[in-house]
Amino acid sequence: MNKDVQELLDFIKAAPTPYHTVQAAAEKLSGAGFAELSLTEKWQLQAGGRYFVKAFDSTLLAFVIGQGDGPLRLAAAHTDFPCFRLKPQAGMVKEGYGVLNVEKYGGMMLRTWLDRPLALAGKVALRGADPFAPEVRLVNFNRPLLTIPSLAIHMDREVNEKGKLNAQTDMLPLATMGGEELKSEFFLEWLAGEMEVDQSEILSYELSVYPYEEGSVCGLQEEFVSSPRLDNLTSVVACLEGIMATESQCAGLRMAALFDNEEVGSRTKQGAGSAVLLQVLERIYLALGRTKEEMLTDIAGGFMLSVDVAHALHPNYMEKCDPSHRPVLGGGVVLKQAASQSYAGDTEAVAIVRGLCEANDIKWQHFVNRSDSRGGSTLGSIASALVPMRTMDIGVPMLAMHSARETMHGDDQGELNRLLVAFMR
Repeated sequence: MNKDVQELLDFIKAAPTPYHTVQAAAEKLSGAGFAELSLTEKWQLQAGGRYFVKAFDSTLLAFVIGQGDGPLRLAAAHTDFPCFRLKPQAGMVKEGYGVLNVEKYGGMMLRTWLDRPLALAGKVALRGADPFAPEVRLVNFNRPLLTIPSLAIHMDREVNEKGKLNAQTDMLPLATMGGEELKSEFFLEWLAGEMEVDQSEILSYELSVYPYEEGSVCGLQEEFVSSPRLDNLTSVVACLEGIMATESQCAGLRMAALFDNEEVGSRTKQGAGSAVLLQVLERIYLALGRTKEEMLTDIAGGFMLSVDVAHALHPNYMEKCDPSHRPVLGGGVVLKQAASQSYAGDTEAVAIVRGLCEANDIKWQHFVNRSDSRGGSTLGSIASALVPMRTMDIGVPMLAMHSARETMHGDDQGELNRLLVAFMR
């Protein structure tokens, strides 16, 4: 297993929720000499400084202030991924079976979550001395706790022809058995026991269900990576590699922005559709004694990479790909384009990224949707509409996007990492 793949899988293991993604990113940045700032305190910044700031625990922006005037370069990715989230009163009892009431987060492939060992992680808020300051704990119950059993084929003979699933009735995770004595408070009682607090101390929680099985390499030559959360932790890792490799002697400003809530539209206080990016940029310029006009000038001349995964050609469904834009696993970084601007980019943006790839011997390829297919979207167009700078969507090619377990080629992570390092120079 090569170094890039090992580091990716280690990061994915540490990041079962957006909160843990930001925590793992902060640990890497701190180890690389970045100082943490707070959005609620005044900033004291200096040229050559390396900093990061969290927004609501699930978004993180890291930046390096160069020596003197120079370009603004920004790489953005997202920290969230499709999963199940527990509802506030999660415990439900059905004939002695204890199941959990969950809802979908993002565009999930439901069937891929069946018959797997599942774990829980997230945030729990406990009663504090001040109602405006509850005690918040980050938790990861890193063991197989749940499963969502399929209905046997003997009871659903048409499952292979139809197989439609209902998120409310078919996808409730099985948590425990308790007979007639089992009450709906079983989950809250269990949670309180795990946290060693009284049940009455738990005010709220945001807990995600995630696949317990870790990522691995596979293939006859161990060329593939099979793992949960490749979308979009591949990009988070690459953005971190790029910003950590940035020298303090660079000119201008370099930034990595890791946003939450891309999978549900980005329009939240910590999403790419919020004011958080523009506010952080403005605070940097103010702390350095620079004017708003200087900031707007640098934004207008800046460049953003929107880094998110791309669809690779699937050998079993070749007709789903565009006839002349067919990125493959192992083919390198994908430049994504769409006339609808669901992917950000224009002629100059494509030329810049292609030129950067070719100057650094980085493999690259194109993706465009079939003309009769809507395809997906990214945060690039949203963020660049609020902070208007030239932007290009890129990412690693992969199969089974939004499955509980996705597939990519290990070499592509190295190519993406090298591109982000070159971009941030």
